[in-house]
Amino acid sequence: MKKIYLVIGIFLSITFNNKVFAQGPPITADKPIMLGGQTKLLKTLSEFRLTEQGDYLSLPVMFHYLPSSNTLVGIHVPYVNYSLENDAERKSTIGDIAILGKYQFYRKDQMGKTFRIVAKTLQTLPTGEKLGVDGISTGNYQSYQGIVAGYESIKYGVSNELGYNIVANAPDDELRYKLGFGLPLKKPTYPVNQINLYFEYQNSWFIQREEFLMLFAQGIQYAKGRLTVEASVQVPLIQTTPEELKRKYSILFGTRYIF
Repeated sequence: MKKIYLVIGIFLSITFNNKVFAQGPPITADKPIMLGGQTKLLKTLSEFRLTEQGDYLSLPVMFHYLPSSNTLVGIHVPYVNYSLENDAERKSTIGDIAILGKYQFYRKDQMGKTFRIVAKTLQTLPTGEKLGVDGISTGNYQSYQGIVAGYESIKYGVSNELGYNIVANAPDDELRYKLGFGLPLKKPTYPVNQINLYFEYQNSWFIQREEFLMLFAQGIQYAKGRLTVEASVQVPLIQTTPEELKRKYSILFGTRYIF
């Protein structure tokens, strides 16, 4: 029976023994499952985004640290390379640096499944150029507060996130809701050797501008021991934003390593 619990815990990236590692969270979404205290995570999630006004390549370096099994702090430092449609020259800059904090305040574990809820804050510093590109470089201070709730079993996972992002010096305040589904393609093993499919949605209501954006991302993830490699394609389903701000698609590729 103890071996069964061990295998289940490894697969879910949570454990009844928090010292075991497993696959990472969804690709474009988030989830409240946390690893053990004193864990460090180095990751990147590069994004190539094509819009009507140009293309943008964001190459962030992200470092997360868990002081305990229910708290997390992190810093995200992006490098941005872009080209605008009316300018043939490509340019590079530092994007908006972000500081992340998470606190898990609810946890219910049962055999082969778990439900968690986390409070989340993301403070984005105005270190990037004023490109007006959400999630890459706006040049405005932003303060995001949200709640992440997730359910996982050995058969599938579901994550939800609801939050509000306040943007200083711009009418870009955003009510954001994310919904993600994870589907493992292999049976749980130890050491971890898993392939996961992700189906992720993002809904953004820009309150002051009275605009709406719905995105869908299809992704795949491979987790082997402490290393995870992932890729995703994100496309807009609905967008009522101005024509020059409309997205065509994004391609994301990332890795993460737990140590």
